[in-house]
Amino acid sequence: MRLYPATSVLCVIDVQERLLPTLPDADRVIARCGRLAEAARLLGIAAILTEQYRKGLGPTAPALAAVLPPPLDKMAFSCCGSDAFTRSIPPGIGSIVLCGIETHICVAQTALDLLARGFAVFVAVDAVASRHTIDHDVALRRLESGGAILTTTEAVLFEWCRTAEHPQFQAVRKLVL
Repeated sequence: MRLYPATSVLCVIDVQERLLPTLPDADRVIARCGRLAEAARLLGIAAILTEQYRKGLGPTAPALAAVLPPPLDKMAFSCCGSDAFTRSIPPGIGSIVLCGIETHICVAQTALDLLARGFAVFVAVDAVASRHTIDHDVALRRLESGGAILTTTEAVLFEWCRTAEHPQFQAVRKLVL
């Protein structure tokens, strides 16, 4: 399984202000989700941002909201429970890169539903988190055994570029320095 810009979409799940203080590594998650979002923008890859029950969990972290399209509101834990999410996946997409929070709830349920719908699902493990390490670790094992591909943000960026000759390679490379 390889990622190709023309057939990929980035999905940033529920990186919301009231959830962030509960995470042991919130700054890393924001930074790595931001890295993916900025690379997607540079490379012309569609991106989707979701928010779970904004009234209760607050808006997306400002640093991410600034580089992503307006969020899709949802009440279902899986993004696939939102018709707006399903409609926002462009035609011809075969691979979806997931990042956000929480690994064992919204990220996992979204990944499992997308896998059931035939998508190749890539989970950027350095851009997902849960409040508790055990939930995060078990969710990643479950997702991998269920067919999701575990990867990192840096691996995604360089796979999207394919070559150091890519016109945006130098700009993307600066995102990992």
